[in-house]
Amino acid sequence: MSQPAVQDVSERDLPPMTRREPSAFWKWATYLILMPIMAVWTLLCGGVSLLCSFWDKFGRQQHHVAQIWAKGTLLLAGSRLTVVHPERLQRGGAAVYACNHLSYMDTPALFGTLPFQFRILANHYLFKYPAVGWHLTRSGQVPIDQSSLRSQIAGLTRGVKTLKDGMPVLLFPDGSRSSDGHVRQFLSGAAFMAIKAQVPLVPMALIGTYELLPMHAYALSPRPLLLIVGEAMETTGMTTKNADELTQRLLKTISDMYYAHSPLERPEHAPPSEAKVFV
Repeated sequence: MSQPAVQDVSERDLPPMTRREPSAFWKWATYLILMPIMAVWTLLCGGVSLLCSFWDKFGRQQHHVAQIWAKGTLLLAGSRLTVVHPERLQRGGAAVYACNHLSYMDTPALFGTLPFQFRILANHYLFKYPAVGWHLTRSGQVPIDQSSLRSQIAGLTRGVKTLKDGMPVLLFPDGSRSSDGHVRQFLSGAAFMAIKAQVPLVPMALIGTYELLPMHAYALSPRPLLLIVGEAMETTGMTTKNADELTQRLLKTISDMYYAHSPLERPEHAPPSEAKVFV
């Protein structure tokens, strides 16, 4: 199965990405062929992950199954992902990896690319789905319920414990997919967890998945994808009083990397978060 391409180059050397509508061929191919195959592929991998969970106490095999699922999904979508600054993903130990959220294709793009085992903070409703929910529950992923402040804090606290146990955590700080492809205001959960666990916060910008499969669309538009990895932000010595400031630094860093290559024009200010409930 194909691997993501890696480039040890500056993002300034990469050309801007373009946007185009899916062709009639890809619309019908998605509806009649690709989506049914992806559904079967997801059920198959979810079943294998569930089976592995009965003896895989540390989640290694389940994570490997998730990586295979992710790479297969990107292959079916006809999209190759290039990683810029992959050396920034090679650090050992726990860290919070934060990435903008554009599409349902973000999850396979990241699972198929990050070269280490990690856990994700995911909306609690995803844990109820067949196959996907099996894997999330049995592999130790962290649910977060945004319906109240209390439940949000409970989810973040579980994430902090995961970090203190030495496991990296991945999350989308915007809290929801972007409906228009723009990077939106971030919630402070990523900074809060990194500070509480005293681990680095690593910004990542994912470009192209919105054009591949935007919100409320069902037809794929295959294209190259980019994942740009920023320099880690150290949190040693910070307290939770610094969470908002660190969140704004994270937002600016990811926005700078994203709009350098997105076909969208950068707005003067990041639009509000589209998370269903946030405080």
